[in-house]
Amino acid sequence: MRHHKQNRKFGLERGQRRALLKSLALALIKHKKITTTEAKAKELRPLVEKLVTRAKIKTLASRRLLVARLGAEEAAKELLDTLGPKYGKRTGGYTRIVKLPRRLSDGGKMAVIEFI
Repeated sequence: MRHHKQNRKFGLERGQRRALLKSLALALIKHKKITTTEAKAKELRPLVEKLVTRAKIKTLASRRLLVARLGAEEAAKELLDTLGPKYGKRTGGYTRIVKLPRRLSDGGKMAVIEFI
């Protein structure tokens, strides 16, 4: 039964879905702001928030965990060096989702997800 299984599937298999979220997280960390669909932004938010919370703890273990989750050394370095200290005193809520008008081609709900 799928009771309380609240994750979105996006019509993808598990590996493809993980790759999609990983690439969205990498893009958000690199550019600080991305435009995507509302559903993808809402699914991405908890993943990125957990990564930033982990980045606030500057240890070798947290660095290795970030590299494992993101698959990119540069993104982990960016999290640990800039975003972690920036949100050091903040207890959560590092991202913001702003809704945009619907996409013209197919009417999909669009949103911008950005760091506060």
